[in-house]
This record gives sequence, structure tokens and C-alpha cells, in this order.
Amino acid sequence: MSKNNPFTNNTGFRWRISGLQRTLLLFVVLPLVLLTAFGIRLGLEQANQYQEQRLKNDLELLGRAISIPIGDAVNRGDMEAVAVALRSVFVLGEVYGASVFDVDGNRIAAAGFAVKDLTATTIPARIRFTGESQEAFSRVDGRRLFSHFLPVFDTGGQIRGLIQISRRASDFDRALQQFTVIAWVGWGLFSLVILASVLLGHYGGVGRYVDNLLAHMKRVKDGELSHRAALNGPQEVASLALGLNRMLDSIEAAHRSLDAHREAETRLLAQLKDNEKMAAIGSMARGIAHELGAPLSVIDGRARRLERSGSLNAQQQHNLNGIRAQVQRLTRTVRQLLDYCRPAATQTRLLHAGQVIADASAAMAPELEAGGCRLSRQVPSGLPPFAADAGRLELALLNLLRNALQAGASHIEITAAASEDRLTICVRDNGPGLPAGHDAASLTEPFFTTKSPGEGTGLGLAIVQAVADEQDGDFTLANHGQGGCEACLVLPLNHALKEVPA
Repeated sequence: MSKNNPFTNNTGFRWRISGLQRTLLLFVVLPLVLLTAFGIRLGLEQANQYQEQRLKNDLELLGRAISIPIGDAVNRGDMEAVAVALRSVFVLGEVYGASVFDVDGNRIAAAGFAVKDLTATTIPARIRFTGESQEAFSRVDGRRLFSHFLPVFDTGGQIRGLIQISRRASDFDRALQQFTVIAWVGWGLFSLVILASVLLGHYGGVGRYVDNLLAHMKRVKDGELSHRAALNGPQEVASLALGLNRMLDSIEAAHRSLDAHREAETRLLAQLKDNEKMAAIGSMARGIAHELGAPLSVIDGRARRLERSGSLNAQQQHNLNGIRAQVQRLTRTVRQLLDYCRPAATQTRLLHAGQVIADASAAMAPELEAGGCRLSRQVPSGLPPFAADAGRLELALLNLLRNALQAGASHIEITAAASEDRLTICVRDNGPGLPAGHDAASLTEPFFTTKSPGEGTGLGLAIVQAVADEQDGDFTLANHGQGGCEACLVLPLNHALKEVPA
């Protein structure tokens, strides 16, 4: 989760408030705290008004309670009874002073702290005019007092004076002070509980899952493209994780598709390059075959006629044999060029490995005999038939056998084996093996040869590779564990039959 505003205490613990937490604090916790504070403020005002009214009512009840006996005592002129009635109000312990005044505001009796007269005030006049009780704040000896005034009536219902009962104004504030402290302390604790509940609830219900999701995203950013986020937490977070996984799956599929397109493009470019090379070689081969074919046939024909004439001595016969050998080598080179550049369209039919190997071995018999090389065949009976072009396959085997004849010392072995869907034909010689510093890819390149000049054209293995590609097979070259080189032609057993178009 994106975190800012770190707070660190002296223990080293580090707490960070996330953006979502700040939003919750700003738009949920703060309005809730302010709303409760406003409610407490209104409640305290109502409680203060209620408390003030209750204290005023208490003074009014006290005044009404003593107004009758004081009125009777004033009518009788019994000041002692008036003083006794005034002192009775202090039984509650909350009254600060009590006084009795005549209708003009002159004090005629007092108990506790009280003003000396009210002649300078409008209170006596208001009471005479309205006949109702009055309230007022005053200051006596530096103390601020609240006083309740009630009229005193005679037996005829006339106002004879007034009663003042006072208490300190601080009693009103002190009555609510403790309650106010308790209310605001409770509000503070409530705010802290709300704050902690929101922060911890957010982390437990959302924050830790978002943190885990961001950790998953970081792992993907760091290169773990196959990693997927866990689908846990609230539905919204799980939906985000699911969306992230689907996006990663789409990206991975797009990468796979892009890689496949790149591989296909690479193959097409390589095929185009091969086709261009084959076209160039084919054009060259056709030109060579056209220019050399007829002269070579004339030379070979005339050499045969000279050989049959019988008029040649031994040296001349030797030279003639040399001429015919070079002509045959040139003819074979032209034939290999034409074979390599032959169009890829083939005519397949069901073949048997044993028969194909036997035909190729029979075709190579004269060369093997002339080279003093022995050929052994290890072809088990019962090999499954397979579809291939007989002529092209025999051409490939002839080139493998001829290459083994040139590389081997005295023995060539040809084997065949089948698996579930593959037929493998291997030709092994007992020569020195693959040339050092060269791999199979370079050895199958056209015109690449490690033989001495005049011993090879560099097209034999290239023709085998071309035939393997035509048959949707593989061609491998490797050193055998017991010495020599082993060349294997791997063909599919389920290759479809194809006919050459007319």
C-alpha cells in the first residue's frame, strides 16, 4: 500500500498512515468526532440551563416557604420571628444570605451576607408594579451573588415588603464543572476508541490484504511474471487480485503469442534464405549440368571406344582410366548438385525399412568392394511400414554410406529401430569421428567439407539434411561411444501419403 507520513517513537516502532486511512480519518472519524463534540456541547448547555433553573427553583421554593411566616411576622411587627424564619433557610447549606426589605427597599432584617438596601435599584419598584418575583445578580463584599426576590403581602393582599434569598453565583458553575469534565474526558476516550477502531479495523479488514496485493504486484514488477496474487480478503480486494491475475494471464498469453510469431518469422526468414540459396544453387547447377553434361558424355564415350580398341599400352591404359575416373567424379558432382536442388515436391508411398536398406546396400556394393570396406546390417524383422519418397530416401542412404566409406577404416554398420512414432536408421563407421572444432550444423551446410580437394563436394550431408526436412524428420551427427561417427536419419511413422501434383 502506498504509505506516507511516518511516525516513529523512541522504541523504534514505525507506524505509517496510508492514503485510505487518511481518507477514513478525514471523512469518517473527524466528522464523527466533531458531531459528538457538538452534541456534547449542546448537551452541556442544556444541562447548564437545567441546573441553573433547578437552583433558581430551589431558591424560589425556599422563598415561598418562608414568605408566609415572614409576612405574618412583619404584619405583627415581630422582628424576632422574622430573624428566625430567615435563619431557617440556611438549613439546606446552599443559601448564602437572606434579607427582608420594606416596600421602598430599606432592609429591616438580614441573615448571612446581604445588601444593606435596595433603594438604589429598580427591584422594589418592579415588585410593587408587577407583584411578581424578580431575579438579579449583584456583588457583595467582592462576591458575586444571585438573588431571588419575592413580595411579602399583608392580610389584605397588599405588598408590605420583599424577601431576598441569595447564593453565590459560582455555585451555578461549580454544579456543572465536574459533569463537564467527565463529559469531555468521556468524549476524548470515545474519540480515541473510534480512531483506534477505524485504523485497526481498516488494517485487519482491508489494509493487510491490500498490502499483500501490493507485495504480489512488486514481485511481478521484479520479474516474477508467472506469480499470481492470492484471492483472499474482502470481495473488492479479491476482485482486484482476480483482475490482476487475469491481466497477467493475458500479458503472458500475448508474450507467448509474440514469441510464437517471432519463432515463425525466424523460421520463415530462414526458409526464405534457404529458398533463395537453393534457387541460386539450382540455377548454377542447371547451368553446370547444361555446360558440362554433354562434353563429359562425349569424353567418357570416346574414352570407352579407345579402351575397347585394344591398341593401348599399359601407360596409355592407366592414363585413360584416370581420365574416365575424373569424368565420373565430375558427373557425380553434377548429379549431386541436381539432387540437392531437386524440387521439394515428393511422391510418398508405404515403404519397409529392410527393403530400402537392402536396395541402398546393393547400389553401394561396387564402391564398398573397391574400397575394401565391409558392410553389416542390423535390421530387425517386423519393423512397421512408413510413408516416404523411395527415391529421395535411397539417395539419402547412399550419401550416408558413401560418406561413411570415405571416413571409415574398414567397417560400416547400418541399423534400424522403431519407437512408437519414429523410425531411426543409423550408419556408423569406424573412422576417427567428427572433425574437431566442427558441429553437426556446420557439417550439413552446402559445399562445406573437411576432406582434401578432389575427395568431396560438401553436398552429401546437405542432401541428407534436405531429405530429412522433406520427410518431416530429423538428421543427427555424433561421435559414437565406441569410436567412429554415427549418422542417424529419424523419420516419422505417421507421415501422411502425398502424391506429386500432375
